[in-house]
Amino acid sequence: MIGTMAGSSHRVLLGPLVAAIDQGTSSTRFLVFNSKTAELLSHHQVEIKQSFPKEGWVEEDPKEILQSVYECMERTCEKLTQLNIDISNIKAIGVTNQRETTLVWDKETGEPLYNAIVWLDLRTQSTVESLINKTPGRNKNHLKHKTGLPISTYFSAVKLRWLMDNVDEVHQAVLSHRAMFGTVDSWLIWCLTGGKFGGVHCTDVTNASRTMLFNIHTMDWDPELCKYFGIPMEILPRVRSSSEIYGLMKSGALSGIPISGCLGDQSAALVGQMCFQDGQAKNTYGTGCFLLRNTGPKPVMSDHGLLTTVAYKLGRDKPACYALEGSVAIAGAVVRWLQDNLGIIGSSDELEVLAASVGTSYGCYFVPAFSGLYAPYWEPSARGVICGLTQFTNKSHLAFAALEAVCFQTREILDAMNQDSGIPLTQLQVDGGMTSNRLLMQLQADILCIPVVKPSMPETTALGAAMAAGAAEGVSVWSLNPDDLSEVTSEKFDPQINPEGILEFTHCPFCIVIFFFFPCMCPAESEFRYARWKKAVQKSMNWETTELPANGNGENSIFSSVPLGFYIMGSMLMLIGANYIAGHD
Repeated sequence: MIGTMAGSSHRVLLGPLVAAIDQGTSSTRFLVFNSKTAELLSHHQVEIKQSFPKEGWVEEDPKEILQSVYECMERTCEKLTQLNIDISNIKAIGVTNQRETTLVWDKETGEPLYNAIVWLDLRTQSTVESLINKTPGRNKNHLKHKTGLPISTYFSAVKLRWLMDNVDEVHQAVLSHRAMFGTVDSWLIWCLTGGKFGGVHCTDVTNASRTMLFNIHTMDWDPELCKYFGIPMEILPRVRSSSEIYGLMKSGALSGIPISGCLGDQSAALVGQMCFQDGQAKNTYGTGCFLLRNTGPKPVMSDHGLLTTVAYKLGRDKPACYALEGSVAIAGAVVRWLQDNLGIIGSSDELEVLAASVGTSYGCYFVPAFSGLYAPYWEPSARGVICGLTQFTNKSHLAFAALEAVCFQTREILDAMNQDSGIPLTQLQVDGGMTSNRLLMQLQADILCIPVVKPSMPETTALGAAMAAGAAEGVSVWSLNPDDLSEVTSEKFDPQINPEGILEFTHCPFCIVIFFFFPCMCPAESEFRYARWKKAVQKSMNWETTELPANGNGENSIFSSVPLGFYIMGSMLMLIGANYIAGHD
């Protein structure tokens, strides 16, 4: 059974242990699990700094990321030793990582050639608009039949193209055959297995499927896609399964231990939630918010703005499984924005207290489209808006609106997923840092009108990477047989409709009566709020564009609108005519 942290010396006689590196957007963690019980024994976490050199740009230092991994490993091993747990029992290490974040480094020096461009980054918007404009019918889904993805700033190919075009060190390294490209998993595995002294340059199918260079049907890099983006295939890592021995740790206290699991963070969470059956789904609340639904061994293409992605391939000879994914760019990041940019909270814990103090947004709606809108819109021109402000609105209402925004975005992608699958989810399995906010979880259940189920051990992303590593051929200390998987204890949040809120909605005269007999039969309050949210989303659209304004001086001329021009000119002529007539009376 998944439980709490290990206590003291009675844990000495443990079976095989498996560790996981969880390198996320905002922090790095190293966690150690008991492979027989899935119990988390110890962990350490280090925050990662993000830099914003220009508006819309998001970067991280690859060397800081690597150093944070070493620090987390070292501190976790110290903690295990203090618990009298022998670290030689660690038999394998898995890696899970923020996906799409793009790095290029020099294979001869081992030095990164530029900062990591984070998945949230928007600097490639003009490139994306140009690519879409060149497709037949200006179709953002032009490459979807191969990649499962729309052409978007989100994915690695356009970030890599930007680095090759705008960073001279990268350009020169590509020309001289010294450049290596990778997402964060590739960078870490290469460094940990020796770096410039024989490090293994690889990635797994889940991370490769987020680049727009990978064919999800052939399960390999696609020459036509690489040609389309102008990417030389020699700089790409070798694609491997999610569960096999890639190489051995080459330094530190864990030297000689195999790195044998690799999954993008959302795929790792799907595995950690044990969603191995077609139709099972989970939603992770981290920096962004990601809803994945297992669709089995065949990719399912979405008609409603979702992505088709590789869920996992748990062994070289095992079949790949696919997933439909709804991706939301800003979830936990909105908490950080309220804290760091507005200063209305001092910590993430304060947000729940502040929002709970009012229990409503009082008609305030927050669309945090800081990086455009992802699923189901894929609209990079959108920007954040706050609607419905009055003199009564205060910071507590804004805090509540921020939490609601996370829930409304999840509702949008869940609706799209239900439409694509034709089989509505009856409950939502959740994980991620934001699930510790109980108000958010209850709001989510209310807005979806289905139960929300949260595991008692929230580290499902790291658990998934550990499971893949421990199950790898040549390690085989973790069984993925359904009969052998540990029972997961969880907490359930059932929908609760607010009867006071229902009184506000005159469009459903029987709501208050029905509520007392069938609490979730007529969720008018939820639907009303959701409709308002959708209205706010429309206000955020087409806010930012790379096209020049009509008069070329940074301002749009009123006469660039023909109807508006006619209206103004007509009004002026009528005024002149009226004055002329008045003067002749």
